[in-house]
Amino acid sequence: MTTAPASRPLVARTVPLSGAAVAELGGLLDLLPREQAAAWVRGGQGLVGWGEAARIETGGPERFADAAAAWADLNRHAVVRDEVNLPGTGPVAFGSFAFSDASAAGGVLVVPEVVVGCRDGVWWVTTIGLGSVPRSVRPAPADGPQPPRGVAFSPGAQAPDEWAHTVAAAIDRITAGEVEKVVLARDVIATAQAPVDPRALLRRLAADYPGCWTFTVDGLLGATPEMLVRLERGLVTSRVLAGTIRRSDDPAREADDLRLAASLARSSKDLEEHEYAVRSVAEALAPFCATTNVPESPFVLHLANVMHLATEISGVLRDSGSTSLDLAARLHPSAAVCGTPTKAAADLIDELERMDRDRYAGPVGWMDADGDGEWGIALRCARIDADDDRRLRLFAGCGIVAGSDPAAELAESEAKLLPMRMALD
Repeated sequence: MTTAPASRPLVARTVPLSGAAVAELGGLLDLLPREQAAAWVRGGQGLVGWGEAARIETGGPERFADAAAAWADLNRHAVVRDEVNLPGTGPVAFGSFAFSDASAAGGVLVVPEVVVGCRDGVWWVTTIGLGSVPRSVRPAPADGPQPPRGVAFSPGAQAPDEWAHTVAAAIDRITAGEVEKVVLARDVIATAQAPVDPRALLRRLAADYPGCWTFTVDGLLGATPEMLVRLERGLVTSRVLAGTIRRSDDPAREADDLRLAASLARSSKDLEEHEYAVRSVAEALAPFCATTNVPESPFVLHLANVMHLATEISGVLRDSGSTSLDLAARLHPSAAVCGTPTKAAADLIDELERMDRDRYAGPVGWMDADGDGEWGIALRCARIDADDDRRLRLFAGCGIVAGSDPAAELAESEAKLLPMRMALD
């Protein structure tokens, strides 16, 4: 684990941005430089950052607890001047964590040197340094990114037909009673002719999927529709997605989408998958919350390429000492990305997937000095190869239950890969 030296405390200053300054900015993603960029943006609001004032790296089963402890230690000695006082002002860390305890990807919290935020029309800039007052920064649009060139796709750990056979094997194990549900993932390799500028992908994802959280942290980027947990001044919320159907290929045919949505809402297979995921989140949150609200039935969330069964769970935090990262650690891995029972499903994933998920399906998001923050699940995402920035791993996963069909699950995985494929197009 690495952190900023204790002898050099974090010094952070947050100031509001005037209307005149905001008018020159464009969107949050327009401000990002190519290197050392971080982002968490939805519908034009959120946070972006660049530079690196401090970095915390962890690994193994204690990666969440170690990161939370190191972040708390940094803030214990921090000097902060905050003129805005909203969630996401003052010192902020962007983070992403591996799905598996055994993954070499581990976990990381990155504290940028500059963070720009937008919330309900209020804009601010935070500058962060070590041991001295950081210089003031006037944010400005960065140079335009170059689109990817000559991208070719190839199978990852398993070719599509192999993965369909793996799904069939999982269904057999479910039928035998070993697990109730397991989520199986696959990866695809994308190789471009020139280094990929991540900003081009982020802008495309944000434009195509404005209802998702577009993110990048330490080489991981994507647009996730699933909020693992949000903590804001004692209010806990989580959005659970499980159960998916691909939308009509003709966006003008609204009647087709209505028919598909109704089919999804009635699907016993998808409702069963969704119930497992909701139950796992509600049970994990219960010890932390004085009260919780779990709707009796899901709604259908419409995205550009697919529709999901979705449930919004909320609660009131019981223990003021718990942070958003503590909650994310308790919730991970939910049945939406692992299965149920958790241990048996995780063991089956290790046996059948034949790959390291890296930070796919792990928590990704941000946290401020108060512990408030937002942690999504890293879905619809890719990881840029640290040794070759022409190369990316794309990921997609599907929930498998007794009523699953291998061919249908393969088609669903292709639909979930589509956002990243199109961003690279």
